[in-house]
Amino acid sequence: MGKPFSVNTNRFDPYKNFRFLVYFEGTSTPVAGISKVGGLKRSSDAIEYKEGGNMIIRKGLGRTKYDAITLDRGVTHDKDFEDWANAAQVLDKGVPSQSLKSLRKEIRIELLNEAGQPVHRYLVHRCWVSEFQALADLDAGGNSVVIEHIKLENEGWEHDLTLTEPAEI
Repeated sequence: MGKPFSVNTNRFDPYKNFRFLVYFEGTSTPVAGISKVGGLKRSSDAIEYKEGGNMIIRKGLGRTKYDAITLDRGVTHDKDFEDWANAAQVLDKGVPSQSLKSLRKEIRIELLNEAGQPVHRYLVHRCWVSEFQALADLDAGGNSVVIEHIKLENEGWEHDLTLTEPAEI
């Protein structure tokens, strides 16, 4: 039998990938309508080196890179995505359209159990919008929701292990 999850020692089943919430820095309410969050991925460069007199090539830890994270949601009247994307937009005057303070944000991603309680929390640091799609392709013959999309560059993420064990359902 595998090792149980750290939040609930009696649980062996994996959590569902469709129960999650995303929060932007400075808000206590989740961002409205997010339907998809790209995966959290990091990779480290391997630095090869050779020690004198040893024929084996050693590998050391190099720089760590964090992949961009994408957020998709249905278009609503909420302007969180657009406002953040516009923070980096440069006007004719040569300055950002908003304060540089609003350019980078911390975000929090929470994975929920079946009862809607947070069981895993990830903190993503110093995010900024590198890509914004205000409107997806429109199709008169389709029946899907109109999607907007942002791509967030970041300077790292961490698994927040401070969650306490939720009550059983």
